[in-house]
Amino acid sequence: MNDPGRRILMGRIRGAFGVRGEVKLESFSDPPGAVLRYRPLLLRTAQGLERELEGIRGRATAKGIVAQIPGVEDRDAAQALFGAELYVPRSALPPPRPGEYYWVDLEGLRVVNADGVDLGVVSHLFSTGANDVMVVHGERERMVPFVQPDYILAVDLDAGQVTVDWDPEF
Repeated sequence: MNDPGRRILMGRIRGAFGVRGEVKLESFSDPPGAVLRYRPLLLRTAQGLERELEGIRGRATAKGIVAQIPGVEDRDAAQALFGAELYVPRSALPPPRPGEYYWVDLEGLRVVNADGVDLGVVSHLFSTGANDVMVVHGERERMVPFVQPDYILAVDLDAGQVTVDWDPEF
């Protein structure tokens, strides 16, 4: 889980902003502006080229994060980074508070119900606005609301398992 080589996708460049080389950045951090505080921050272009970013600056705007990447001086250079992704090592993330989890740490965990019935593994999670949903792939796909303790009874990261209150027929 805290493998120092494991990278976490934290953002994606969505285009150029203005004419001075700034980029529009889609952030996956909470709050969105926190993406700029992580170190080391790795830029991976759509062509697979990677470099560590030092000195990246940015600001929150009404339409998202606008960032200035060192060495990117004009609109053409900024637009050339469209689709590039920003990664941080998993070890750079602060520890979650008790009872909270990074989605990336839940992906791949085995899911069993309270009766011990194996439902599959966590594929991914998504937010509905009302609550988060855990997608479980097994003999079929299930969507389990990530609501503790109503449906999520226990998360054991060391054992690699999530225990849920979920009917296997549902």
